[in-house]
Amino acid sequence: MNKLKIILSLLVLFIALGLTQKVSAQNGPVLYFCERYGSDGEVSISDRFYIGYLTVMVKCDYELGLSDVSVQFDKYNCRTGSFEYYKKFNFTVKPTMKYIYFEKNSTSDMSFDDPGIYRVFLLDSNGKTVTSGLVEVISK
Repeated sequence: MNKLKIILSLLVLFIALGLTQKVSAQNGPVLYFCERYGSDGEVSISDRFYIGYLTVMVKCDYELGLSDVSVQFDKYNCRTGSFEYYKKFNFTVKPTMKYIYFEKNSTSDMSFDDPGIYRVFLLDSNGKTVTSGLVEVISK
């Protein structure tokens, strides 16, 4: 009976400690997609879009500390079963930014020209992955 009380007490203690711990599914920058970023913010957030231009969003709870970054698209090749380089765009951002959107501008078209599944990366100036996400592009 004494062993049972001790085991139950320890079980209750572990459960109580577990319930008070903060658990986060994502503790770093998150990359996601929308059709465009307008005066009212993000328009049509999704992970599935028609061929054309997309806006890549990055959101974080803390300052990213980045200045020169790249957004790289890799396309999934069904024949080889792997992702292959597709396009890359360079941008300059402020190190204090926590929320960034990357879209078509005069130097980068940010378009997905072919249907498929793409892995999109935000890379720092050394080419190291800051965050990434997947998007499916379909034909109209």
